[in-house]
Amino acid sequence: MDEPVPVTQSIESLYPDANIPAQQKRWQNLMAHFEEKYGKRPLFVARSPGRVNLIGEHVDYSLYEVLPMAISTDVLVALALLDEEEDRKGGDEKAVITMLNTNSHKHRASECTIPRGGRAEIDATQHEWTSYFKAGFNGAVGLLRRGNANFSPRSMQILVDGNVPAGGGLSSSAAFVCASALAVLRAHAREPVMKKELVELAIVSEREVGVNSGGMDQSASVFSIKGDALRVSFSPQLDAAAIPFPKVEPPITFMIAQSFVTSDKHVTAPRCYNLRVVECTLAAEMMAKTLALQLQDDSAPLARSLRGLQHVYYGRGNSVDGTDLTTGNSSTTYKTQLETMSSMVSSILDKDDGYTREEIAMALSMSVSALEEKYMSKFPVNATRFMLGKRAQHVFSEALRVVAFKELLQDPASPTRSDLLPRLGALMNETQESCREAYECSCPELDELCTVARDAGAYGSRLTGAGWGGCTVHLVPMDKLSYIRDALIQKYYRLREPDITEDKLQEAVIVSEPGQGSVM
Repeated sequence: MDEPVPVTQSIESLYPDANIPAQQKRWQNLMAHFEEKYGKRPLFVARSPGRVNLIGEHVDYSLYEVLPMAISTDVLVALALLDEEEDRKGGDEKAVITMLNTNSHKHRASECTIPRGGRAEIDATQHEWTSYFKAGFNGAVGLLRRGNANFSPRSMQILVDGNVPAGGGLSSSAAFVCASALAVLRAHAREPVMKKELVELAIVSEREVGVNSGGMDQSASVFSIKGDALRVSFSPQLDAAAIPFPKVEPPITFMIAQSFVTSDKHVTAPRCYNLRVVECTLAAEMMAKTLALQLQDDSAPLARSLRGLQHVYYGRGNSVDGTDLTTGNSSTTYKTQLETMSSMVSSILDKDDGYTREEIAMALSMSVSALEEKYMSKFPVNATRFMLGKRAQHVFSEALRVVAFKELLQDPASPTRSDLLPRLGALMNETQESCREAYECSCPELDELCTVARDAGAYGSRLTGAGWGGCTVHLVPMDKLSYIRDALIQKYYRLREPDITEDKLQEAVIVSEPGQGSVM
């Protein structure tokens, strides 16, 4: 997957056939709006899509594999550079970035001045739409300066158009950061832009906005290939590969249903998303301490992970059933490792009501202030008790479900299996149960959507994305699409909003085809 971000002159390859007319109009409006505001056409448009995660929820920042796919909704960043004479009118010491949004009623125009040798300032305590462009800008400039320490950014004019629902669990923020970084790199003659470097800088860049992001969202937005699922792994390094869906009858079909409960992880992070990152990190540290192991720094947000714990545990030469597991090369061995790690959680992290800061600090032989400084200062959290056992149990069991899901998709016998779709659906249902009970990232509305869809005939239903609101994803029989959609409308949407419009219902439930990743 370490290949260039594709450059195209046509949008036909980016969207499902049924969406092309609406997308053509949208792109034409973007160009016209840009020319109206800036008096010229953009140099190019950078595009990155949202994503839906099929399985592997909340395990990417513990460095375990995930299976997402891109969707057709996306973020577009149109960009033009000021000519050099105009650029230097404000002096040689600063660049000016003008940022406009096609949705100007919701997202105000903004302008920021950046020292030529500096970075864009981001206030992570304020939820501003422009912060995502600035995050992408900073990541791109950092990469360019690694190749040229004297690199100086040009002044830019941008116009953004996005139709990934914010707070909907479909990674609008990652799509925005990826598209922004891609635009800045291309504007400064980075040709080609390699997919892997774009993903790696976007993962780190989004953390500037105040979230301990793992890497799944950015990987799905950039690496995805139209028509396929994507396998993303993070250990020992970032890697991705397309996984074609088996050709079966009825076809594998996914439906996305919005709860319309907005849960922007950048706003709720201290008590939700960031707290889970801290809990998983501390679970790894506590288990390592009990097992007399020393964790090594890795690429996880807080530099320690449950995958790192697994690696160190088996790197010590432990074995299961007399088989050396230090390499972890075969899927069978890897599964055995995960099963063993999962079985150890309940005996090591045995406090069902969680751990206080004082208890964790004592177990790790450090002061509470040192604990907070190391794990809770960069991204503060709001909690009195930390549910380490439940979080670790979810991560290990979910990693096992990813393995099982992937094996089913890649099994040569899958097209002839009558139980393929029910088995895939059962894994999704198990994920939802674990997200609700062990990871506690579901909510009543997500649970209700899943229940209604299953009762109407869905093989499997689960939340997708961070949770606490947002969207659900459902594996559905093709011949029951209309029936399941009608059930969701009557038993969920109209009960909550009797006057809901047809336009909103069209947004609420969509059939998702695997989409194309980032393009220029």
